[in-house]
Amino acid sequence: MATLATHGPASPTPPAAPSGRRVLLTASAARRIAHLAQQEGNPALMLRLSVSGGGCSGFQYGFSFDDSTNDDDHVYERDGSRLVVDEVSLDLLAGAEVDYVEDLMGSAFRINNPNASSSCGCGSSFSL
Repeated sequence: MATLATHGPASPTPPAAPSGRRVLLTASAARRIAHLAQQEGNPALMLRLSVSGGGCSGFQYGFSFDDSTNDDDHVYERDGSRLVVDEVSLDLLAGAEVDYVEDLMGSAFRINNPNASSSCGCGSSFSL
């Protein structure tokens, strides 16, 4: 698998993520991140995934683009595209897979989160 993890700002030899404390990017998600970063004219953009309280199921996912990391961030990379997750969100996302899906209902990043016991119909919120 071409996914690797770094902690904090990029370093020459990033440390591996502890087993089970990683978030995987599918090839489809990596391609979409690269496409969106190219559209913005900034190849350094990373997709930031966060979890906050709210939504119809208790927790909700949030997506944004960022070109920098914080000390408590974990950066996961696949095929040159990067996903950033903060330490607190990682506790709720460990082992999750981020995919990009296009179907008759539309296109969106989707999260397969093994920690979620249930999720809402739209897929943007979940409960433990």
